Amino acid sequence: MSSPIVPIPDNNYYDQGTYFLVTIAPSTWAALGIGLSLALSVVGSAWGIWVTASSLMGAAVKEPRIRSKNIISIIFCEAQTLQLIPLEKNNNNNNNNNNNNNNNNNNNNNNNNKNDGKIDKFLNIWDPASDYMAGYMMFGAGITVGLCNVFSGVCVGIAGSGCALGDAQNPSLFVKMLIIEIFAGALGLYAVIVGILMTTNALGVTQQPPTKHS
Repeated sequence: MSSPIVPIPDNNYYDQGTYFLVTIAPSTWAALGIGLSLALSVVGSAWGIWVTASSLMGAAVKEPRIRSKNIISIIFCEAQTLQLIPLEKNNNNNNNNNNNNNNNNNNNNNNNNKNDGKIDKFLNIWDPASDYMAGYMMFGAGITVGLCNVFSGVCVGIAGSGCALGDAQNPSLFVKMLIIEIFAGALGLYAVIVGILMTTNALGVTQQPPTKHS
């Protein structure tokens, strides 16, 4: 029979805040990162659409011709959320692969040690630090992408508002302002690329270490 699981050290090593963070499962950190990235990106998109649409509708009262072509500013704001699809898919696959690999490893361990009691199927008992690292990376990527998309969405919204007002006064300004909106929207795309790079290697070591035979 294998030795029992060693409990977390007492308060001489962990303070209350650190102990609280350690007791949160890695899959919870990953789920929080995925949820926050989507929620914050929706906030950025909604904020940008709010700023752009109010100026667009107000200026369209005097110049109705700007309504159709300035809709592209609304699309740019909405794209701040749509471009999260590859990142969310990558995060979800990483989280599922981690859980499946840990489940298989722990099932194998249960078959070899049937009297050891129940083992958590969502935690890699062979190397839990790698699972925590993966959870923290996915949480950090979600916060990074979400906050960047908030500011990028607001930036696109303000630029779109100026584009609508400028187009109402001088139609030749539309293309020039549109280029500024493209660069503003690219900030969110850069954040998504960084988030994908952060989560690509988030999978920890989930394989059972080789057993030494005497």
